[in-house]
Amino acid sequence: MNREEGMRQLAACRDRIDDVDRRLIALLNERTCIVDEIGQLKRKLQLPIYEPRREDEVYRNVVKSNSGPLSPEALKRVFERIIDEMRTVQREKMLKEDAQAGTPTD
Repeated sequence: MNREEGMRQLAACRDRIDDVDRRLIALLNERTCIVDEIGQLKRKLQLPIYEPRREDEVYRNVVKSNSGPLSPEALKRVFERIIDEMRTVQREKMLKEDAQAGTPTD
C-alpha cells in the first residue's frame, strides 16, 4: 500500500469512528432520559440515588454481554464512568428541583 492509499483508508476509518461516536451519543442521551425517569421515581419513593447492588448488576450484565475485543476490566471502567455521570445527572436535577421548590438540601 502506498502512502496515498493508506491515508484514504485512515480517513475512511476515522469517518466510521465519527459515525459510531454519533450513535454512542444518541444511546447515551437515551440512557440519560431513562435515568432521569428513574431519578424521579426514586425521589417519589424516597430511595437513594446510589444503589451499589444495582450497579454491580449492571457491571455483570455488560461483562456477560461483551464479546470483545474490549476486555471485561476495560468495559467495567467505561461503565463505571457512565454510571458516575448518570448519578451526577440525578443529583443535579434533584438539587435544581429542590431550589425551585424552596426545599432545603443536605
